[in-house]
Amino acid sequence: AKRTPAVVAIDEAHCISQWGHDFRPDYRTIGQHLPALRPAPVIGLTATATPLVQNDIARQLGLSAPRRFIHGFRRHNIAIEVVRAPSSGRSELARQILAPAERRPAIVYVPRRRDADSLARELNREYHAAPYHAGLDGKRRDEVQSAFIEQRLEVIVATIAFGMGIDKPNIRTVLHTALPGSLEGYYQEIGRAGRDGAPSRAILLHSYADRFTHDYFYERDYPDPSVLERIFQLLTGEAQPKEAVQGRSGLAEEAFDTALEKLWIHGGAAVDYAENLSRGTGGWRELYVAQREHKLAQFEHMLAYCGNSACRMLSLVRYFGDEDDTEGGCGICDFCAPSAAVAQAFRQAGQGERAQAARILEALKKTDGLATGRLYSQVFADEALDRRGFEDLLAGMARSGLVELADASFEKDGKRIDFRKARLTPAGRQADESTPVLIAVEVEAEAPPKKRKKAAPKKPKAEKAPPAAVEKTQPSAMAETLRAWRLAEAKRRGVPAFRILTDRALAAIVETKPQTTRELLELPGVGLGIVEKYGAQIFRIVAQG
Repeated sequence: AKRTPAVVAIDEAHCISQWGHDFRPDYRTIGQHLPALRPAPVIGLTATATPLVQNDIARQLGLSAPRRFIHGFRRHNIAIEVVRAPSSGRSELARQILAPAERRPAIVYVPRRRDADSLARELNREYHAAPYHAGLDGKRRDEVQSAFIEQRLEVIVATIAFGMGIDKPNIRTVLHTALPGSLEGYYQEIGRAGRDGAPSRAILLHSYADRFTHDYFYERDYPDPSVLERIFQLLTGEAQPKEAVQGRSGLAEEAFDTALEKLWIHGGAAVDYAENLSRGTGGWRELYVAQREHKLAQFEHMLAYCGNSACRMLSLVRYFGDEDDTEGGCGICDFCAPSAAVAQAFRQAGQGERAQAARILEALKKTDGLATGRLYSQVFADEALDRRGFEDLLAGMARSGLVELADASFEKDGKRIDFRKARLTPAGRQADESTPVLIAVEVEAEAPPKKRKKAAPKKPKAEKAPPAAVEKTQPSAMAETLRAWRLAEAKRRGVPAFRILTDRALAAIVETKPQTTRELLELPGVGLGIVEKYGAQIFRIVAQG
């Protein structure tokens, strides 16, 4: 207000867009403050914005025909490998991949905190490794980070969801032991490798079974629109207590809170600081359905990337719309240079498979540029090869330079339908049944996982007194104090109380009475941001009882 800024720079600008991989509703308010800061120029900065996200950032910030600088997505020194591997043996496979000293320092991404702890223990038997996730207190995270940067630690094992603030130039390997939720997040994570420009490697271990984990979290975090509609129909122009609406909805508390937050974000519900609810606008449906579908599409793009039969780096460059990049394949990924792969394994096609490849080539000579689905149904109507085997063989033919597979799409009923086309290359026109074809195989660890030590017997649950049954109707003094504090904080910030702390998290605090940052972070609905903002106040209330 007193001194007009020279420039307004908004970092991590993808958080502004509901299409971004790390969307945060509070970032939506940035645009309303910009007119007061003009005539300062405004710049939005992000490393992971697709064209769709770029358009939304500009709209949310009120930028009229902004100039766009989209460049530098290609990393020439990172060799990417996407490896199909069963989940049961990935810990041992990770140990084998990182065994050579030249593949360390390394970051290993895992899906859950307990995976980070257990894998770090296993890796630490051979080289210095430690977990790094939101379940550790700030002091321990600082210790691990310092040790990693100062070369006293060779491997950090981190959760995919935890944003790492580590800028270490000589990371040689970034290894994912499970499928990320989006290409945006994946690209950001592999970008931590090789910032010194030296050869580095990004290896992703995955299988189709990973999808079930993502499906679970998707259904939990993005409920069916009918669930939001049920709440919307219970709301009126008059404010009602949240508990009353929840009771009439028939939804469990956690499911209700998730749906209410989505309804509030998209304007279908008005929620005051005391969590009194009233009806918002009816336009929430289209917005929410679009966001839900986009979230699912992000994961579908991740799955498609794993199944791509093209240069790994070039596929990422195209995904982010880097029009300045006119280079072809990277020459170092598992598709461009299969003989140089360190984790991916290949085999030569057998005689029968080469004969099947010849059938595919003959079909393309007659009609080039066929959709792969139609190609399969035409060539293998006799079911001599199942669809999975066909896709593996076709990928091998692309890797061997006989065909080129390209993404295509068409519009149907207002929706975009994606598919792949297969085209013959000059080498494919000259090939016959004697032409070698290199097929990728599922990779397993060379040795079975080591036997786990017998777990110590758990202490009987009776040693820990269960919460008093009367707490539901007669809240404890601690619960009342926490609710009063939450209400005051929500009023001060002008947001609904659940944006400060959910009812589920509040109940967990009352039940467990956390004494440390780590104990607090272990509770459902409590993240690092909550601990950093409110941890001291929560601990003070717990201490007072």
